[in-house]
Amino acid sequence: MFKPHYSYLCANFSVMNALPTDENFLAITDAKYYSYENSKVVIQSLPYEYTSSYLSGSAKGPGAIINASQFVELYDEELDQETYLKTGIATLPPVDFKNKVDLDAVTLIEQETEKLLQDDKFVVSLGAEHTVTFGIVRAFARKYSDLTILQLDAHSDLRHSYHDNLYSHASVMARINEIGLTICQAGIRAQCIEEAALIKNSKNIHTFYAHQIRTNPLWIPELVDRLGNNVYITIDADGFDPSIMPAVGTAEPNGLFWNETLDLLRKVCAERNVVGFDIVECAPMEGSTLSEYTLAKLAYRILGYVFKG
Repeated sequence: MFKPHYSYLCANFSVMNALPTDENFLAITDAKYYSYENSKVVIQSLPYEYTSSYLSGSAKGPGAIINASQFVELYDEELDQETYLKTGIATLPPVDFKNKVDLDAVTLIEQETEKLLQDDKFVVSLGAEHTVTFGIVRAFARKYSDLTILQLDAHSDLRHSYHDNLYSHASVMARINEIGLTICQAGIRAQCIEEAALIKNSKNIHTFYAHQIRTNPLWIPELVDRLGNNVYITIDADGFDPSIMPAVGTAEPNGLFWNETLDLLRKVCAERNVVGFDIVECAPMEGSTLSEYTLAKLAYRILGYVFKG
């Protein structure tokens, strides 16, 4: 059911029946700002879930985030702007995987993302499991040189394979590492010993563990210094602390909090060319919308940082 934006209802409750029936990110009601042709930004939904290893349900994450976004205010008080007026935001139908899994699913994601990049869109992807990021990054890596991946996550996702699957969500960054891209990780606090060894012996992987950033006031500038000019950001919802992000498949204590995450993202967007981002691994919980609402607001805030001024 369509949920009109709260601020829109305040001024236009008498004409709510005239709103479009298809839901879009932020419940934008003017086609000038949500049509594909007029929008710089597109929201791509990738409800692919095949290798979840603990709690399942992330396939519902993209839709839940979009639904929750209906209640995010269009005016951003920090940035003093209504970002969507600068960019337009088109919300695309969810990608239909037609039972494709593993490499076939990754290839489909790559193809769909490449089409959007060819149309010069700024692509925001809402994924189910983290595997989707590999397909997205393969498309971005062909368009942008000196591409660096900024990963916010509880897990390093650097296992060569997991449950004998090279395309597991637990191996997505291993596949990206094989492309030869620089990876900067923040908030990591759960990994196997093989992943730790890979990080120690790699010149391309820079990991800022959760326990380290708690005692290092300079961790944000140190991380940003490791990034190349073109940055793609992948955000696993479990990178946040469970106290503010409970609806995830594999929660871990001592996660990132809202303000420190925004401090990092604000600086990255100000000092580097952020070319796109994804948010993955939200597994909605019955009776709570805290996680999906927070992630919807996060997506809109990142867009504000990218298109500020």
